Amino acid sequence: MPIANVNNINVYYEIHGDGDPLCLIPGLNNDVRDYKKIVTLLSKSFKVIVLDNRGSGRTEKPDDPYSISIMSQDVVELLRYLGIDKAHIVGISLGGRIATELVLEHQDMVNTLILVSTYVSRIERNLQSRRLDIIIKLLSIWKQNDGVLRQREAARGYDATHRLHEIKVSTLIIHGKKDTFTPYKFAEDMHAKIRNSRLITFNSGHMFFFFRPEQLFNAITNFLLKS
Repeated sequence: MPIANVNNINVYYEIHGDGDPLCLIPGLNNDVRDYKKIVTLLSKSFKVIVLDNRGSGRTEKPDDPYSISIMSQDVVELLRYLGIDKAHIVGISLGGRIATELVLEHQDMVNTLILVSTYVSRIERNLQSRRLDIIIKLLSIWKQNDGVLRQREAARGYDATHRLHEIKVSTLIIHGKKDTFTPYKFAEDMHAKIRNSRLITFNSGHMFFFFRPEQLFNAITNFLLKS
């Protein structure tokens, strides 16, 4: 298995295709296997690097608190380990928070930024978030893995809204207008704050990319061809 020892943990990753490097950062409790369809599509045009985040899949799940900063550094050090100086960065849901932190701290490593079904302000404790917390707790018990709980806490405490104006790279925001986990208003807010950004919407929910990977593929490739 392709394992890189970076940032003091073993990170599982895969590389598919040739072309410009594109790093795909998964969402909460997702791993490489969940993104097989979209990776297959993207690998026709790009060299796709996809990883299991700290706490998920075949990457280590250290018994320590996680932060978005630490998880972002995992990705940075993986890219350096692979000899990749610069890449298109695609972050989905939790991965969008990780991708945002990456570009804010290492803008020189990012060709373009693509944020899918995400937002970067603190997670409010409303009915929807409490329901998700219950689901995550049950998942952690079922899988005997506390990594997902640590991912959730890392996401909960992250807020980069006051720094979005610092992002200078060309940015695409992709969001479903029926998203109840990350309401559409947050996508509009990011679009307003990231100067060089474009917003594409679908009449769908949070996880549209699993059911319609061609939509996500077309949005990403059309954007990158014009960037």
